[in-house]
Amino acid sequence: MKIFKLRATVAAASLLALGSHAFAADDSVPPMADATLQKQVEAIAQKVVESTGLQFWGYMRTGFYSAPNGIPKGQYQLGGDLQHYRLGNEADNYFEVGFGKKFDLGGGTNWGIYYMPAVYNGDISTKQIYADVTGLSFAPNVSFWAGQRYHRIQDIHMLDQWVMQDGDNYGAGADGIDVGVGKLNVGIYTDGNSDNKNTSTNNARRANFQLRDIPVNPGGKLTLTGAAVNGTFDLGSNGGALGLLHNQTDFIVAGLTNSLFLQTSSGHADLSGEFYNLNTAGGSITTVNPITNVATVTPTPAVAQGGAKQNRIAEVINWQTGPFGGQAIIGYHTIKPDNSATSKDFSLGGRISYGVAKNVKLLGELATTQRKTDGQETQNLSKGTFAVAFSPNTDFWTRPEFRIYTTHARWNDAAATANSSSFGANGRTKATTFGVQIEAWW
Repeated sequence: MKIFKLRATVAAASLLALGSHAFAADDSVPPMADATLQKQVEAIAQKVVESTGLQFWGYMRTGFYSAPNGIPKGQYQLGGDLQHYRLGNEADNYFEVGFGKKFDLGGGTNWGIYYMPAVYNGDISTKQIYADVTGLSFAPNVSFWAGQRYHRIQDIHMLDQWVMQDGDNYGAGADGIDVGVGKLNVGIYTDGNSDNKNTSTNNARRANFQLRDIPVNPGGKLTLTGAAVNGTFDLGSNGGALGLLHNQTDFIVAGLTNSLFLQTSSGHADLSGEFYNLNTAGGSITTVNPITNVATVTPTPAVAQGGAKQNRIAEVINWQTGPFGGQAIIGYHTIKPDNSATSKDFSLGGRISYGVAKNVKLLGELATTQRKTDGQETQNLSKGTFAVAFSPNTDFWTRPEFRIYTTHARWNDAAATANSSSFGANGRTKATTFGVQIEAWW
């Protein structure tokens, strides 16, 4: 009975915490009562976490997506990390949820277990499953962990791209080491995880570090990242990666935040800090003799994939001034593969939000992208989206956000030829889609 009551209390508090912003959207709640209620709910949720050690977090997007017959419902992009402007362009369904539990071992020592499954368009996978221990006497503020996990450092939201992270592989490491100028994370990884069952043929290993939030100037912090990869590769070489991220608050004017990414990598190390193009174990081909009706299974070899020399620079700004908020990016990314032509990607775009009434905001996104590949014609694609959104308040980052949108994309003949199996089929050079989507994180 006590266990049942505890579970019921935790569930109720969690629902209240998740629903607190929804209550704020109710016009029947006076402003003063609204703020008081939210603080009370947050306090209850915090007490539940502290008393039980339970943690719950996640992200989701889903909706109704539509387009004329024969036209893809979304994913209009030329490829590459800086090409996917996501507003009104996703046409997918994604859900990930994290569960954690901390156990107090006494004397300030704790250990925790964490699990994060994900569902993408009906396919189930595991993003994280690991354990850690904290509060050890010789390093009381360091988390020692082992299992499958990632470190997501910073993304570019409007591109749906974590440009700094170290992947979801099996490994072990230590987080939060105080080195005076900032906090250091270190980790070592194999090329396996819960989903690929160590099927890579490379026996690849990777070491990562992140030195985070180094104060370098008023309002400015620097993060440095690095990776080193080695293994047995059929094509390409070992590799390494280095990254620099500078975040500046009140950039030029108050309320404007600037993020500058500078990244370089080589071989089988990716710019983000993950593995790049590892070989995968071969599958098999089944043939049936039409006379004897006997099936024969023939193994297929692993596919050799090369590494690449890559460089990226991206400048991202975010702002919120009264009802007006947004994000904009300009970026350039070069990829020189071991076994194919060099490509150069350019990206320029922005998304704005403007509050027009309580819980109502207008969204607009415009972007142009380009891909130049040696020996091929230059590809160009432009995309625009207009949406009406409903959310607890009208700030750019407020979620959950319920959107009704329409998107129009145009591209040239070179892009149509390069993407003839998707949006460029039959020489098509433009498309209009529409849909309804909700996005939330907690």
